[in-house]
Amino acid sequence: MSHKQQAISGGKWMSISTALSTLFQFGQVAVLARLLEPSVFGIVSVSTLLIAFFNIFANLGFSNSIIYKQEDDQQVLSTIYLLNLILGLVIGVVVFFSWPLVAAYYKEPRLEAVIKLSSLYFIIVYVGQIYLFLLQKELRFKAVATIDMTGTIVGTATTILLAYNGFAELALIYGQLAQQTAKSALQMIFGSKYFRPTLTFNLALIKDHLRFGLYNVGDGIVGFIQANSDNILVGGLLGVKPLGYYTLASQLAVFPIARLNPIVLQVAYPILARLKGDTDELKKSYLTILDLLSYVNLPLLAGLFITADSVVPLFYGPGWEPTILLIRIFVFVSIFTFLSNPLFTLAFSKGKPKLLFQLNVATLFIKIPLVYVLAQYGGVVGIAVAFMLATLANMLLNFRIVHSLIGPFLKEFAQGIAKPVGFCLLMVGAITLYKSFFDSISVPHTIVQIGIGALIYIGLTLRFKFPLAELKSLGKAA
Repeated sequence: MSHKQQAISGGKWMSISTALSTLFQFGQVAVLARLLEPSVFGIVSVSTLLIAFFNIFANLGFSNSIIYKQEDDQQVLSTIYLLNLILGLVIGVVVFFSWPLVAAYYKEPRLEAVIKLSSLYFIIVYVGQIYLFLLQKELRFKAVATIDMTGTIVGTATTILLAYNGFAELALIYGQLAQQTAKSALQMIFGSKYFRPTLTFNLALIKDHLRFGLYNVGDGIVGFIQANSDNILVGGLLGVKPLGYYTLASQLAVFPIARLNPIVLQVAYPILARLKGDTDELKKSYLTILDLLSYVNLPLLAGLFITADSVVPLFYGPGWEPTILLIRIFVFVSIFTFLSNPLFTLAFSKGKPKLLFQLNVATLFIKIPLVYVLAQYGGVVGIAVAFMLATLANMLLNFRIVHSLIGPFLKEFAQGIAKPVGFCLLMVGAITLYKSFFDSISVPHTIVQIGIGALIYIGLTLRFKFPLAELKSLGKAA
């Protein structure tokens, strides 16, 4: 199977997985927004931040190094596996006993039970994670998608069932643990043909992986602070209720992009890792990834921007109106983010993860002062604006690094993105015109607005970018 066919097949399965996961995620949020108060979402987001931070140390960047080096030595993999298990256990203990500091910072006693329960995540996740890395390395995206879909279904069902039975914020934590338990079990089942752990533990065998991972850890720490300083400050300065609004706005505007982009990037990286010596091919692939991400993401974000005032009351229910303006700001955050994401594939394909670390350090120095200053004047909206400006700066620096890796590309990029931007402007204009005549917020009017936007964008795309005949040929290739 050619690289193109592998990419199409992998993209197909990851698309199915992402579509299902996104559908369940939004369904879960829509249900929980009517059952739980905003502060609950703020409390759970603190737990999510804690897990994301400590994941940096437990992972040590092994996922990227295993794929980059195409590692299959069983002794090396066993050492990595055992090291991950030890780190996971140690980090779980650290998280468990961190609750007094976190609860004091956020001034929220309910965080004690949430953090103690969340510590189990690290014991569960690293039992199966190395198998996931190997499945990605071997381009087994059907298995990866099956694991993700099953975990999503288990986690969503657990969360909603417990929320209905009064578990409040603990319902979401138990749901996360149930989801990860299902995924870890399936990762071991599907990946067992590529790895069977032994009692080998020799750090000398993995010194190259550890060296590769140092920049991953450094980049992860700085990247975490850079990406989440706004969430940390919202909760610490303003309380968990504003953090709840901020979290749900981010989920609606940023979560879909966070789910869609890995469809392309997860498939692209293992393939590009095999092309690391061919700069011309890497440049073509990078521009192709940007083109695909633009056509997929821009219409969703443009549609969300223009329909946010209709979608929020219908989707979340009454009481969530403060999220509308935040969502519209986060739309631009998502645009700058998805345009920056493909640098990941280039940096690791070239074996230069330190570039990502340097980029995040530079962005951090821009973002922290912006967030602090604008928080004083604009509260939660000011923090969102600061996040948007910092993300824009990150994108501009990102493009400078890309230029250093593959040469000039902005002309081709501008030519490629011009069409989807134009299509989106026409789509937004048509929806705005409709809303000027029919201003009521109702399910029928919202459906009509979405339908108008979809018909215009899809019609223009099929006419001027992806003719039906070409799509059919790609489908046969998959």
